[in-house]
Amino acid sequence: MFDVASSEVILLGVVALLVIPPKDLPKAMRVAGHWIGKVRGVANQFRSGFDTMLRESELQEMEKKWAAENDRIMREHPSEPVQMLPMAGPPAEAHAAEDAGDAPAVLVEQPMVAAPERSADAVAVDQPKPTAGTLL
Repeated sequence: MFDVASSEVILLGVVALLVIPPKDLPKAMRVAGHWIGKVRGVANQFRSGFDTMLRESELQEMEKKWAAENDRIMREHPSEPVQMLPMAGPPAEAHAAEDAGDAPAVLVEQPMVAAPERSADAVAVDQPKPTAGTLL
């Protein structure tokens, strides 16, 4: 954006040495550094705001493309039934029971049960107690 070459910085330094007395030079450099920091902060804020707006506009454009593609696909395939994939067959034990002429095995899914919560007292009980020869 604002390009400052090293030769321009050196020229500014020489002019500052000629115009500003040596005892006021450190204060002038601090003030210049302060203002340069503020300018950089504003430039970074502007750049990040611009990048955010650009990203949002790209997302909106992509959403429009996806919606148009979805509409096109839905027009081409209006009411096709959803085909389900076949489930995996029963385990080998069920096949062996069917081959033997017995009734096929029925698989029952067991519900998952959460482990009971343990209190701090229970945790302390589970830990081994120190003996006389161990260090804590």
